[in-house]
Amino acid sequence: MTRETSGPSAMETLLSTLDLEPIEVDIFRGRSPQAGWQRVFGGQVIGQALMAAQRTIEGERFVHSLHAYFIRPGDPSVPIIYQAERIRDGSSFNTRRVVAIQHGRAIFALSASFQAEEPGFDHQISMPDVQLPEALLGEQQIKEQYLMHAPEAIRKYWQRERPIEIRPVSLTHYFSDRKLDPKQDVWVRATGPVPDDRLYQAAVLAYLSDMTLLDTSLYAHGTSIFDQSLQVASLDHSMWFHRPCKLDDWLLYTQDSPSASGARGLTRGSLFTRSGELIASVAQEGLIRKKANE
Repeated sequence: MTRETSGPSAMETLLSTLDLEPIEVDIFRGRSPQAGWQRVFGGQVIGQALMAAQRTIEGERFVHSLHAYFIRPGDPSVPIIYQAERIRDGSSFNTRRVVAIQHGRAIFALSASFQAEEPGFDHQISMPDVQLPEALLGEQQIKEQYLMHAPEAIRKYWQRERPIEIRPVSLTHYFSDRKLDPKQDVWVRATGPVPDDRLYQAAVLAYLSDMTLLDTSLYAHGTSIFDQSLQVASLDHSMWFHRPCKLDDWLLYTQDSPSASGARGLTRGSLFTRSGELIASVAQEGLIRKKANE
């Protein structure tokens, strides 16, 4: 797709956003792109907090898991301060805790574990048999064929330039109120080069892992995150990094929602390379509640 502006691309902006400014020992400053959003995208905070944790790790040790809580909405108009705490440095594993702070209060907390690479048992689940991304409508085709009659919230979502392109295997959910099985398959890829650096690769993967998950928990209810009568927000996020990946091709993000109750929806996700290698697993619970009548 031809870009209409001469400024940095969306992926270049994301990489700059992940390049935190060190301001003290184990303290970093992160900024948000000024994209007109009222709150910071959750994937951005996950990626930045992970980058802060990674920058306190010495030697060849890489993240294998993270667990996070979204505490308050992030304000994109001011910097986010990330304070990293070195919980443990062991012979094989390192543990870090990172708190994101704005306006003097915590907005997000992340714990991450790192491991020195070593051989061991190896197995994985199989990738679902779905249409390849080349057989699906691209974002420009979706804009041309569907957005003219789509609700305003959906048009805004698809029309802005993003660092991650998504190609859902099915578009039914976006344009129908049918109650569907709570599962979906989405192809995702970076819209620009990602450095051959595992720190950035992990942070970008964490960023994109927050995309489309909450929506899957709404499939069974014939609605979506674009429903203006809903209050929707991520509550927590867990991720396990199984195998390294250079992010230079499409990934299949297959998702299912085993439960929704108590105004919360749970979604699980698996990220596969095109060749079927499982590179990461994700779980997220989100708030999905009807807004009170005004």
